[in-house]
Amino acid sequence: MSEDGTGQFAGQLLVATPALVDPNFARAVVLMLEHDHDGALGVVISRPTDVAVGEVLPSWADLVSGPSVLFAGGPVQTDAALAVAVVDKAISDAAPVGWTPLYPGAGLLDLDAPPELVRDVLSGLRIFAGYAGWGAGQLEAEIAEGSWYVVPAETTDVLTGDAETLWRRVLRRQPGELAFVANCPEDPTQN
Repeated sequence: MSEDGTGQFAGQLLVATPALVDPNFARAVVLMLEHDHDGALGVVISRPTDVAVGEVLPSWADLVSGPSVLFAGGPVQTDAALAVAVVDKAISDAAPVGWTPLYPGAGLLDLDAPPELVRDVLSGLRIFAGYAGWGAGQLEAEIAEGSWYVVPAETTDVLTGDAETLWRRVLRRQPGELAFVANCPEDPTQN
């Protein structure tokens, strides 16, 4: 994190609190990709779509971790694709072509890079249609008002084969009382 507090969320997860009812983010888990004084950017890693990667990006289809579908990364630029790749830890020190590290073993992968140049170093790949974005100070305000929990990311989070249960699983592994939030019903008023 820099002296001005920026960058503090990059590489971490935002987990929607039960109070966040915006349909774009209710029960969402967001992997934060960037955070600076101009704002923040992340991808929702808990929302698979029904669109096969092969329909949109056929050259990447056989490299995507199951399920081999696009994930709804967020409501911004849903016609654009971002990729998060996991590489072998030993290889991550010598970055593959088009790979920018986020946290140990995971990073952004430029989909303009030739797939054959990264095929042998990828442990996993997930492709997202769109992203979540916040203007300067917006994310910090949402966290302060109780819309998001900020928790550490694990490499396996982005590649989970069971994304629909990720919200509960990420919360359950947190220390203290935060783990109990995983048991909150879909409608918090029923609790």
